[in-house]
Amino acid sequence: MKKIAASILIFALAAGLFSGCEKGATTETVQKETRIITDSLGREVEVPKVVETFVPLGNTPRMITYLGLADKVAGVGGMDPDTISPVTAYAYATKELWSKVPVVGTDARGATNYYPEQIISVNPDVIFCSYNSELADEIQTKTGIPVVAVPMGTLFGKNYEEALRLLGDVCGASKRAEDVIAFINDSLKDLRERTANVPAVEKPTVLGAAATFKGAHGIEGVYSKYAVFQAVAANDVTEGISEKSGGVLVDKEQVLGWNPQVIFLDSGGVGLVQNDFQKNPDFYAQLRAVAEGTVYQYPSSTSYYSNVEIPIINSYYVGTILYPEQFKDIDFSSKANEIFHFFLGVENYLDNLEKSGFGYCTVKLGKS
Repeated sequence: MKKIAASILIFALAAGLFSGCEKGATTETVQKETRIITDSLGREVEVPKVVETFVPLGNTPRMITYLGLADKVAGVGGMDPDTISPVTAYAYATKELWSKVPVVGTDARGATNYYPEQIISVNPDVIFCSYNSELADEIQTKTGIPVVAVPMGTLFGKNYEEALRLLGDVCGASKRAEDVIAFINDSLKDLRERTANVPAVEKPTVLGAAATFKGAHGIEGVYSKYAVFQAVAANDVTEGISEKSGGVLVDKEQVLGWNPQVIFLDSGGVGLVQNDFQKNPDFYAQLRAVAEGTVYQYPSSTSYYSNVEIPIINSYYVGTILYPEQFKDIDFSSKANEIFHFFLGVENYLDNLEKSGFGYCTVKLGKS
């Protein structure tokens, strides 16, 4: 009797093990343990508790790179690796890694597009985007994959923090998200404290020109309420020309009327300024900054949405030029590479900008 009972028990255990293997083989592919999160648009989205792969759209590829999650990307927007500028720092730093990843859409040159079939084929756990509710719902409906929307991200703004925290929460990278937020805020605090007590009479007037917005511009493209200048309490001559932060087109005569002591140019627009100088040398001869050799270039803060690491570095560069005494302890190259390494995990990234002509330097008009 005992032998019969033992045989029945062994059979039952074997059947249970076999059944468990069958079930385990299909459960992983059919259903993962999930949870409900609320995205930045107030949409309730059911996502896996453990996210292993995702497709980032909009400005989220940059954000997930900052979070150290670039290796979890299953599909990317279409950017030709051979034409990526070092000014698009996150994409340049990941171009080799992502060159092996399927293209599932594009946000290139402002044209938002995605390819549902390709997204489905790479089978991500989640799709991230920085789009509106209508487009987020559309992508989710067409792919059957959960879509989590985060804010686009305003430079040094709280909605960038919201985006990083939400992405970190979904991907299990909350600590890194908090580290990135703390790094940004600590950098801004350092910049603010260095410049807080500089008397107004000791602040040179400054203009940010050759601004990048909807493409490159010459001297007439200027920045208003520029976060980089605000970070170091610069004496910005454009104060009051616009209620909005960003690029503005002005008459060249307005630039002459301001006649700032220092001019900073986006590196992408320097060529346009050089060309205009050849045509209108008399105009530029009247600018004090040109005559005194205080025209400088830095990389654009914006390249396929807003960078973060480059504007922080730009702020330190502007600080070293405007307030040399307050920034005398800063070795600029070391500081820049420290910031790039924190955000991108890449050593000596500054070399990439300098070799490509997008680095930090004095601009001599009339000389290429």
